[in-house]
Amino acid sequence: MKQKILITRPLFPDVVDRLREYFDVTINEGPRYNSVELHEALRGMSGAIVAGGEKIDAQVVQGLQELKAICVSAAGYNNVDVAALTTAGIIGTNSPGPADETVADFTLGLMIATARRIVEAAHWVEQGQWKGQAGSRYFGANLCDKTLGIIGMGGIGRAVARRVIGFRMTVLYHNRRRLEPSVEAECRAVFRTREALLREADFVLLGMPMTPENYHLIGAAELALMRPSAMLFNIARGGLIDEEALALALQEKRLAGAGLDVFEGEPVIHPGLMGLPNVVLTPHIAGGTAEAQHGLAALAADNLIAALGLGPQAGRPPSVFNPEVMKR
Repeated sequence: MKQKILITRPLFPDVVDRLREYFDVTINEGPRYNSVELHEALRGMSGAIVAGGEKIDAQVVQGLQELKAICVSAAGYNNVDVAALTTAGIIGTNSPGPADETVADFTLGLMIATARRIVEAAHWVEQGQWKGQAGSRYFGANLCDKTLGIIGMGGIGRAVARRVIGFRMTVLYHNRRRLEPSVEAECRAVFRTREALLREADFVLLGMPMTPENYHLIGAAELALMRPSAMLFNIARGGLIDEEALALALQEKRLAGAGLDVFEGEPVIHPGLMGLPNVVLTPHIAGGTAEAQHGLAALAADNLIAALGLGPQAGRPPSVFNPEVMKR
């Protein structure tokens, strides 16, 4: 008899077909579950693939004795209470890697759109305001020959660093652990303390995961270190920035601009950020290509199959974020 699994949001048909080879699969085709509904849906399941925005906490997994694995179809897993999963003896996995290049492409687009005021100028044209030469009205800033500071030099940060070589940008980075010299050389990146990076960079990119330690990593004090001509970009998680402090810095022109794809309370956005001409806001779509999402789903499937003791990697899921459960 096959083990039962739940897929909380529809996945690519070929990924579902692969999962059906191993499991009795239930797919939620309706609205997103709330916590109570998700708890009930998981009853009797051995595992689940969940989306990046679905909250998995102690309430959701309490008393689910058959549940052995929760696999997130996203690189970030701040929606999961890791301690609650670990206490319950449930393996937790995420899907790092498949979206890195896609997010890096988007990041370059977001940086260019913000620095060159593309969105603002496009709205001006759409509103029928273009009556003659634009002149200096939408003068922006070059990326070429500027300094990019990357805080969080994981797969996405490294992919961005490789891309901006073509812009002759100087790349500074800050990371919890310094990269190997060979990786620094490949990315042409120089390590800095976080404070030094904020002081020196023309463009600052956040690329680290959301953890309790990283909450509001960029607040009023950090923004005060940045140059008035500098710009801030976030394609990681919204809670990394104190959005009220950022809005005030932008309004008072203590910061030249910002490009944000993620927000602390998304889809709700801090009202102070709305309507500012020097901000580009996008709806958490940096990883939004079919190729990237298929890769995330396929890795989540690999993780679940292996976590439940099946397939060629049985017992060795590729990306476990609470490996202590595996040691028990």
